[in-house]
Amino acid sequence: MKRLVTPGQMRTMERVAADTGLSEAVLMETAGRLLAESAVRHASAGGRFIVLCGPGSNGGDGLVAARVLAGLGRTVQVELLDAGALKGEPRRNLAALTAAGVEPSLLPDVLPVQGGDVVIDAVFGTGISRPPEGMYADAIRRMNASRSAGAKVVAADLPSGLDAETGRAFEPCVRADVTVAFGFPKAGQGLEPGASLCGVLEVADIGLPRQAVHAAEGHVSWLLEEEDARGRLPVRPAEFHKGDAGHLLVIGGSRGKSGAAALAAQAALRAGAGLVTVATRPDALDAVMAHVVEAMGVALPEGGPLALQDLNALLEAAEDKDAVVIGPGLPRGEETVKLLGDLLEELACPVLLDADALNALASAPELLARARGPLVLTPHPGEMARLCGVSVDAVQSARLGVARTFSMQRQVTLVLKGARTVISAEDGTAYVNPTGNAGMASAGMGDVLSGVIGALLAQGLNPLGAATTGVYAHGLAADLAIERTGRLGLTAGDVARSLSEVWCRWKR
Repeated sequence: MKRLVTPGQMRTMERVAADTGLSEAVLMETAGRLLAESAVRHASAGGRFIVLCGPGSNGGDGLVAARVLAGLGRTVQVELLDAGALKGEPRRNLAALTAAGVEPSLLPDVLPVQGGDVVIDAVFGTGISRPPEGMYADAIRRMNASRSAGAKVVAADLPSGLDAETGRAFEPCVRADVTVAFGFPKAGQGLEPGASLCGVLEVADIGLPRQAVHAAEGHVSWLLEEEDARGRLPVRPAEFHKGDAGHLLVIGGSRGKSGAAALAAQAALRAGAGLVTVATRPDALDAVMAHVVEAMGVALPEGGPLALQDLNALLEAAEDKDAVVIGPGLPRGEETVKLLGDLLEELACPVLLDADALNALASAPELLARARGPLVLTPHPGEMARLCGVSVDAVQSARLGVARTFSMQRQVTLVLKGARTVISAEDGTAYVNPTGNAGMASAGMGDVLSGVIGALLAQGLNPLGAATTGVYAHGLAADLAIERTGRLGLTAGDVARSLSEVWCRWKR
């Protein structure tokens, strides 16, 4: 896993590093040198370098990079925005650059670039908190225009105009081909649209001492990597049988929504559950069983939305099950909320709540506290907004913070779905998932995810392990699927089938 840090945590690390003898001058020199090395890797043999520098530390990194490039005999042009505001180490590096024979100058409105050239964005760092204006906005627009002319844009630490904590993009914002993150990637670089605006993310080790890293207070966030997910999957011995692989109960499905329960059941089987049972109304059960012939079914009493009269039947269906998924296609009515509260109070095994189970509980989220067993919630942004009583925009503008706050307050493992899904543990540790693609904007994807995580819970993974592994595998399956289907027209069934490719890749 790669650690994601907030701007505040990064400032703490740098301050403690300075206290231990690693000065700002050394950090800036190291960062600038590594930035220059990256720029050289992405330029052609005869490519030129244009460096746009702001007046802060980010600009100082750019000035060091320009000096290093000039020392390599490369053609370098530098534009320094607001030179009068330059102080401290950035000002010292300006003097060093001038002494090396490179004099910053005002560059034309259209940067003179061509294929093989590199434009280095060193205008803003992690401190930006509002949209760029004036000459700074103009500089960003010129850098973006240079990409259309064939140049590569390499950003110092993060693209100028990007909120380092939330991943929000101010207008305008640099769209980089490569971003060299100093020390650690920032939280906003793990989230969208920040992740896309960074292009290829390179993490540069600037030599922060261990005590500086440990001094950064606050909750920890991580960017998941493939080995993190692969390593959590159970290994099956030769004498393994279906009873050892766990029995999952899926509660859901209704007239017109039987496909949701069928997808969850199919995905659970493809994710290794030894046995899967679907509990639903008789008018939906035949359709579910026709689509998932390997699953078993429990017919609930005739009726409409789930109500208190269904409690005993559901408890009987859940008896001896290793995990329960509630929600895909769930029939919801006036008594469904009270039923869910009573059900959670009785079930000792892990329970995953999704879809209409979450919509039902949105009016009474305090019922989550009644749960006897561990809970995993998998809301999409709209469901998350209803659970929190805020707007979807409020959720999307602070995905890490919203997920972390809810999981800690309600003591659940939360999976906030969407581009760069966020998984938050009960203690506030958060994980950002990099897999998945825009083709997943299609019906049934969440049902498949519920089945995958439910299957992993049934196989004995703890809630956090099941959630992180399931989310990563689900997204990777979609990434593998579009190699055959393309993004347009990717279906949830395609993703469920592609889970087999993930397990083959992971040799499981």
